[in-house]
Amino acid sequence: MTISNHLQELYGLPAFDFPSAGTKAELPAPASVAWRIAVEAYEAKEQWEEAFARFTETVDTTEVRALIAGSWSDSYESGPEDVISALVEARDRLPALRSLFLGDIIGEECEISWINQGLVNPLLDAFPKLLEFGVRGGQELRFTPFRHERLRSLTIETGGLDAEVVRAVGASDLPALEHLDIWLGVDNYGANTEVADLAPILAGSRLPSLRYLALRNSEIQDEIAIAMASAPVVAGLEVLDLSMGTLGDEGVEALLAGQPLTHLKKLDLHHNYLGETMRERVLATLGASGVEVVAEQGDIDWVEEDPDFRYTAVSE
Repeated sequence: MTISNHLQELYGLPAFDFPSAGTKAELPAPASVAWRIAVEAYEAKEQWEEAFARFTETVDTTEVRALIAGSWSDSYESGPEDVISALVEARDRLPALRSLFLGDIIGEECEISWINQGLVNPLLDAFPKLLEFGVRGGQELRFTPFRHERLRSLTIETGGLDAEVVRAVGASDLPALEHLDIWLGVDNYGANTEVADLAPILAGSRLPSLRYLALRNSEIQDEIAIAMASAPVVAGLEVLDLSMGTLGDEGVEALLAGQPLTHLKKLDLHHNYLGETMRERVLATLGASGVEVVAEQGDIDWVEEDPDFRYTAVSE
């Protein structure tokens, strides 16, 4: 499956597409929407940074609370360095910015695993009051360990994520982070994370405020579930999300045999390879304690016994 729809909202605000050059449209109040700035993915007549310049000249950016950086030209072969530079240079003109998503690009523009990214730390450094940050695309994506006092939500969506990014997130100090969502992806598209790379995240010592943890869209979903069975971070969570991957009976068996999960509000396992007996067991065991368990197979209409035939929800 590929991503076929752009973000519909960000920071609780509806997404609004800033008009393309030469297009007249009534604009909403600056603080009322999440502004998406994007250009044509192929043979763009206007570069992203030019569209962003029009945006800053047209909209009172001092009131803008959420920004979505959509497609830049030829994202399948060009990274967002100019996008990042334009945003960093405009930081003083965006004092109210609290949410930023880099790379809201859908499959018909560029498949998720082909999106070129780069070093995103300059954005986190430039906006110390940012509460939410998200990025899509794992090719050449880079983080270095960082400290951010206010960031509450970090989302990394990929079809294949390099372990160096996972280790950098684990080595970062994020005292306010409540929501962490990482799509690990498949090895065919660069995923090489092992459970050992997740150890600092599973320990939770640098994430004292974490309440929602998603480690998903992975080929090592069983191994992650097994590690979660004794991971210290779980005790403080309200939501644990192990969805979109190749999770089977082995992983869920370990979860149920491990530390208590009855304090969770939600356990999300959708897109899985559970046998019907295990599915009924996890629903009954945790459902009886008031945990919302999402265990549907989604678009999978069969369960393949051989793990080599399992696939993640998003990988192209």
